Amino acid sequence: MTLRLYDTYTRAVREFQPLHPPEVGLYTCGPTVYDYAHIGNLRTYIFEDILRRVLEFNGYRVRHVMNVTDVGHLTSDADTGEDKMEKGARRTGKSAWEMAEFYTQAFQDDMRHLNIQEPTIWCRATDHIPEQIAFIQRIEENGFTYRTSDGIYFDTSRLPDYGYLARLDVEGLQAGARIDMAEKRNVTDFALWKFSPPGQQRQMEWDSPWGVGFPGWHVECSAMSAKYLGEFFDIHCGGEDHIMIHHPNEIAQTQACCGTRLANFWMHGYFLQLDSAKMAKSAGGFLRVQTLMDKGYDPLAYRFFCLSAHYRAKLNFTWESLDGAATALNRLRLAAYEWGAPGTLDEGYMDRLAEHVNDDLNMPRAAALTWDLAKSDLPAATKKATLLEFDKMLGLRLADWQPTEEIVPDEITALVQQRQQARQEKRWKDADALREQIAAAGYEIEDTPQGPRVKRRVKTEG
Repeated sequence: MTLRLYDTYTRAVREFQPLHPPEVGLYTCGPTVYDYAHIGNLRTYIFEDILRRVLEFNGYRVRHVMNVTDVGHLTSDADTGEDKMEKGARRTGKSAWEMAEFYTQAFQDDMRHLNIQEPTIWCRATDHIPEQIAFIQRIEENGFTYRTSDGIYFDTSRLPDYGYLARLDVEGLQAGARIDMAEKRNVTDFALWKFSPPGQQRQMEWDSPWGVGFPGWHVECSAMSAKYLGEFFDIHCGGEDHIMIHHPNEIAQTQACCGTRLANFWMHGYFLQLDSAKMAKSAGGFLRVQTLMDKGYDPLAYRFFCLSAHYRAKLNFTWESLDGAATALNRLRLAAYEWGAPGTLDEGYMDRLAEHVNDDLNMPRAAALTWDLAKSDLPAATKKATLLEFDKMLGLRLADWQPTEEIVPDEITALVQQRQQARQEKRWKDADALREQIAAAGYEIEDTPQGPRVKRRVKTEG
């Protein structure tokens, strides 16, 4: 079935056709490693992981590149303020290099907990300074830059369609500007290279044709994606916060340097909300994967929760909704376990799954179809095989799950065996009496095709 994806650039769902089939070039904006990622950030990476899985489901070979921003991301989108890495280094007491390594590792740990596949290529901004300088030089040669006392800037007025991705009213922004423009010619102009402050030595700075300094945040993605995927590739992804500034600037740079809009499709995941407000580091108290784990949640319950909403819809986080996702995931795991060995796929269900996931990654419908499969009258082995194929896109590791072994006292085990004997001899009253005796001792029995399963009763209040 035809894969159709929403392209923010055209504001339309359109058919996806790779530029160089069966290869697909995918670039996803990675973390700025000055702090931990929160679960709102990670919702975007779950969406991108599902996109990659769906591409692979359709038979494509995905070359996935993700950057690590470890320099150049200023505390203000207006190219003012400090580099977030330098500021974070002071907060943590680590060097900027040590901090970058620490938070990169933490982010990669979060990815593993959420079963997000690693990219084909990780690329750090600090490992690609020569590529960024060369990219800026090409932009300069084409007449799109100017110099100020604090850096080399991109002149957005040279591009008639600057900001098309965000449908920016550039003239309106210019007329209504209320920010300190300093030496910028236009409110939308942005830094390509920032000079180190006079009299200060930064932890991260490099020589360049324009002076000692560091690259702007936007140029790293254009330069590194072009290096690994080419100057026009298939799909570029990020969070919805990139639509207004970061991605329009990437496009502008690449138009000036290479004459392309960098990617054929631009895709964006929408925010996770906490009490109907955007979850953000700046708000303080953001939730991490480790926070969920400390509260006893399996991180994959959060992944399952994210499947309940389309990636282009905001999703409100509550502990109650996470509880519901955790309960549902455990039900699905237990059902899959009890179905035993997998058999043959049900092609009808696979066709319906393809219809949903190829409809702009409609994972809520795919999740609903999963429950339809689980409740169907298909043979257990067929349901198991089909569900495991579904899980190649859901990413819930259903094949790996095993029930937790609980140590049951010998006296309870003896009662369970007596009850099983009574059931085999059809002494139903004796079996019921033994069940009640087991329950009074704080245990309950679940009869399964594999035999009775015993577990401690969960106490409820009220």
